[in-house]
Amino acid sequence: MTPDLTRLRNGACPCLSGDPYDQCCGRFHRSEADAPTAEQLMRSRYSAFVVLDPEYLLRTWHSSTRPDTMDLDPDMEWRRLDILGTTAGGPLDARGTVEFAAHYRHDGERGVQRELSRFVREDKRWYYVDGDVR
Repeated sequence: MTPDLTRLRNGACPCLSGDPYDQCCGRFHRSEADAPTAEQLMRSRYSAFVVLDPEYLLRTWHSSTRPDTMDLDPDMEWRRLDILGTTAGGPLDARGTVEFAAHYRHDGERGVQRELSRFVREDKRWYYVDGDVR
């Protein structure tokens, strides 16, 4: 499945880095590079939800907790990502956490999903393991 890039606003990356999608999370989605930190993986996974790219989400989900399939709701409109904090998760770390708030609209209602996500680095690649919804 090809990501739905029509969901981008003016070509800007949904992770709010300030960079164009193609130069930011798009390169991770296209497998041209791997996210070097847990935070960057979190941002790229958020962007994958925005552009409806379940293949990327599954590819970056640790095999110990990854579901077999994933269906994304095309009616979910992800609006903003706030990174609230990180622990470890750098290029040389083996583990890390990222706490975030993802703002959305669904069926005319606004909401926020808050989570403390856990990541692990194996073979120089970061993977999402699981998270605690806050």
